[in-house]
Order: sequence, then C-alpha cells, then structure tokens
Amino acid sequence: MRYNERDIILIVDDIDINRMLLRDMLQDDYSIIEAASGAEVFKLLFEDNILPTAILLDIIMPDIDGFQVLERLKLDERTNKIPVLFITAADSVETESRGLKSGAADYVTKPFNHDVVRARVDNHINLARYRHSLEILVARKAAEVTRTYEQTLEVLATIIEYRNLESGAHIRRTTLLAEAIIERMLQSERFKPILLSENIHSMIKASALHDIGKIGISDNILLKPSKLTLSEFEIIKTHTTIGKQIIESVAIDLPDNDFYLKYADDICHNHHERWDGKGYPRGLKGEEIPLSARIITIVDVYDALISPRCYKGAYPHDVSIGIIMDGRGTQFDPDIIDILPSIATQLRIIEDNYKD
Repeated sequence: MRYNERDIILIVDDIDINRMLLRDMLQDDYSIIEAASGAEVFKLLFEDNILPTAILLDIIMPDIDGFQVLERLKLDERTNKIPVLFITAADSVETESRGLKSGAADYVTKPFNHDVVRARVDNHINLARYRHSLEILVARKAAEVTRTYEQTLEVLATIIEYRNLESGAHIRRTTLLAEAIIERMLQSERFKPILLSENIHSMIKASALHDIGKIGISDNILLKPSKLTLSEFEIIKTHTTIGKQIIESVAIDLPDNDFYLKYADDICHNHHERWDGKGYPRGLKGEEIPLSARIITIVDVYDALISPRCYKGAYPHDVSIGIIMDGRGTQFDPDIIDILPSIATQLRIIEDNYKD
C-alpha cells in the first residue's frame, strides 16, 4: 500500500452505474480503479500487483460473489489487511452481519448517500494509514531491541575470546571462514536448495557466538596448559549447554522467527556433535545435526588447528587442512568436507589477514 501518495480505491461492482456513482463521490481525493467481476479483482491484485488502500466490494456478482473474493483476499498476506467495505442493499441486515463476521471492515448501502460513503471510506483510509505507521514503528523498535541483544552477545563473545587468551581476530576469522564455506556450498547441487531457504546472513553472524557458553567454565580448567583430566573434560563439554541456556534467556522476549538467535542456539548447542554420532552433548548423528552447526564444527576445528593455544602451537595451513580432510565421514559432514580443497587458498588468505 502507498500511503505517501494518492490513495487508491478499488470499486468492484458488475453494474456500471453503481461504479460510476461511487467513482464520482470519491475521485476528487482518491485514485480510482474499477473491476466488474471477481476475476478482474484477482487479475488486478495478483497478476498486475496493484494493491489498493481500500476496496468497495459488491456482494452479488455473476461469477465470483463478494464473499468468495473476500475469502481469497484474507488468505494472502499481501491483501489480508486491506479494508474491504461491502456494498449492500439497504435492507440486507443478515448479509451485512455475515460480511462483518467474514472479515469485512464495514459496508455502504444502496442507494448511496454521498456523505455516508465519504465518511466511511475516509475513516477506513485513516485507520489504514495509522495501522501502517504503527506497524513501521513497531518493526523499527523490534529491530532496535534485536540489534541491542545481538551487540550484547557479540561483546560477550569477544570478552570470552580475550579471557581464553585469544584475540578478537578469532571471531572475525570464524565469521569469514563460515562465509567462505557457505558461499561455496551455494554452488553445490545438494546444499544450494537448502541454503536458499535459510537466512544465510544470520547464520554467518551467529557463528561468532559458538563458544559463548565458555563464560561458565572456570579459568583453572579453561586456561589449563596441560592435558585435561576426564572430569575436567566433562566440565568443558558443558559449555555447549551453557551457551544454549544463555541464548534461550536472551531470546525469551524476542519473536520466534528471530533467525540470528535460532542459529546461535543451534550452533552453541551442537558445534561439538560429530557426523558419526560420537560427539557431545547429545550424540547426534549425520543430518540430525543442524546444518549451521555442521558448518561451524569444521570452522572451529580448522581455526583451533591454525591458531596457537596455551597448550599447543599453531599447525601450518596445509597440515590443518589435511587433518580436517582425515575427519571426512567421521567427525565431519563428508559433502561439506569435499568442497574444502576448492577454497583452501581462500581459507589461507583469511588466516594470513586475521592473525592473532
């Protein structure tokens, strides 16, 4: 709908004189388009993509009646909020009641009264404008809240990396490595249809949060320079479930369709699962593991190999790629692993440009 221009009114009636009368009443302030049948309405809205601000709709028409037209409009998200005013006979109380129950916003009666028609149309146009402005405001506020949460989580992830004696470059590398792999996956016949249905940008951004659960691990374990004991390793493993709990606590006040936090949840909880089912925390196997986590598992291991840690030195790029390739079909999704040789040079460039 276009509220910053002249509003469009669609008049639908199979009788020419009715359309003419309504057009004369409204054309001084509105742009008028007309249809003589339900089929013409569908063509204008769904083929020509003309979306009026309001519709005046006759009920009794020869091909598709007004109730059927209204039902179709309510099923489409592009048209279900357009106010529809039924055109009815003066004595059709039952029809008016049915129309309002079906979702009509109002009605105008025949014979038409100029002042009544104008008042009802003007009221619904103003309501539509107000609702549209309110929806924009709510969307902006929701985006602001979401971005605040995202920034808070990203800052927390950066703090965790520094606490883990790693630089902020690790987070930057993680997102760039994930992006490189995903872009190459988009060229794969297997992954392209799947990824096209995903919110790839949110998936890439969420990769930075994979280790956010380490905030709940004590320093004497997290920073231990020697090999962990079995009990210490069990504690380290809990960073996956702690990460999930953190994301869920943040997401509680956000919409269910917040892709960023959905992927963050999947990645935090599952990035240590293995393709062969021998990972943790749940022992998921194969495609039971969310795709986002299967990608970040590879990214996380590769970055750990090429980076110095308090308990090890950095492995060369070629050695790291070789170790990753050896995990094909056991630790890692074999189809994702198969694309790595084609982007090995790109991974090396990211490594060189964002060193710790």
